Amino acid sequence: MKILDRLAEIWNGIDYPFLIHKGNELRFSEICGQSPVNLSEVRKGDVVAIIGDFNPSSILTLLRLIDMGVVVVPLTAETKHEHHYFFESALVDVVIDKTEVKRRTHDQKHEFIEKLRELGHAGLVLFSTGTTGRPKAILHDLTRFLKRFETPRPTLRTINFLLFDHIGGINTLLHTLFNKGVVVAPESRTVDSILATCREFKVEVLPTTPTFLRMMLMSGAVPTKVPACLQVITYGTERMDQPTLDELCKLLPHVEFRQTFGMSELGIVRVKSEARNSLFMKIGGEGVETRVVDGVLQIRSSSRMLGYLNASSPFDPEGWYDTKDVVEVKDDYYKITGRISDVINVGGLKFMASEVERVALQFPHVSLVKATSKPNPITGQHVELLVQPTSEGSVDKVTLTAFLKERLQPHMVPKRIRIEEVAVGHRFKKA
Repeated sequence: MKILDRLAEIWNGIDYPFLIHKGNELRFSEICGQSPVNLSEVRKGDVVAIIGDFNPSSILTLLRLIDMGVVVVPLTAETKHEHHYFFESALVDVVIDKTEVKRRTHDQKHEFIEKLRELGHAGLVLFSTGTTGRPKAILHDLTRFLKRFETPRPTLRTINFLLFDHIGGINTLLHTLFNKGVVVAPESRTVDSILATCREFKVEVLPTTPTFLRMMLMSGAVPTKVPACLQVITYGTERMDQPTLDELCKLLPHVEFRQTFGMSELGIVRVKSEARNSLFMKIGGEGVETRVVDGVLQIRSSSRMLGYLNASSPFDPEGWYDTKDVVEVKDDYYKITGRISDVINVGGLKFMASEVERVALQFPHVSLVKATSKPNPITGQHVELLVQPTSEGSVDKVTLTAFLKERLQPHMVPKRIRIEEVAVGHRFKKA
């Protein structure tokens, strides 16, 4: 059955809206009744880039494209400077931008795309967000990806904070659609706007990032601007620090905090936090296996991608994927302490950048921090620390250095501290 037909069946007779966009409540039947984009130029098996957001036109176009059996490449306006690279890497045949549909000409083929065409399956291309190297084009069999939504699951009124080109954002949309939920599309992703939207539309779930939660905390919006309707805050896509989680749990005692974990290469995996104030989590779910090799988490998943379109396979011969996440293990629970690239080696003494950041975040008027390693002719490496003060205070480097020396081992103390803004990307992750 086509996805639009299946969803129409699910939503038949339901009178409440599935989408709230720009203050308008829209029922699924109203979404399906629109046809703002002419798809006559699109052919089955095409690779189609759609530049959009969680608005009625983009959602309907996405669903129509899935039914047409194309390989969908969801993109956002925020990454416009990289669109040409994305089009080339994903072998895009058609670009849809608002209501404009343009075909591109190329003579390239890829075995994974050809495999989907032979099967008559739709596909999904997402791009990695790593800070090293160019983004990788991750191809999923979307027909297989959609099977996970066949099992009904509970849903709450959710604000779609994660973006249209993010696996978490797509997952939230599809979960809401298949489980008769309500999704609220934010007009902007500032702290004040997100919290005001949550209050106005009685949002129950806020899926977001640790960086945004830190910004929310340091803005002074917590707890007074956090509406009582908000029941659950989920956080993922980057490592959370314990001081931020502890402060949030203390100020918002009635909110359930849940960690999420996923990588676009693996699909969505199920996670259970040990407790609302704990960074330990169980990772699993149907078809998911985990193991730790030399302190690094590896995962084998039946919902994994077909492969990269512009890079070699990251899976070993047995199908295991090296996440590059360094973990601490406690019984069946894992806590991510950082990435392999975050390991700093000072004179043979190794530690995680996150250990320095955790302590620095406890200093008054510190909003965001980032610890990095730098080459050192004597010790091999040393630590440097970037510190962003809150808008309401300043940070004295001498006093901060003394604070760190009291709480860190000598080799972990930064040799240089810079007071300036910490870069945050459009997905609200530290760059």
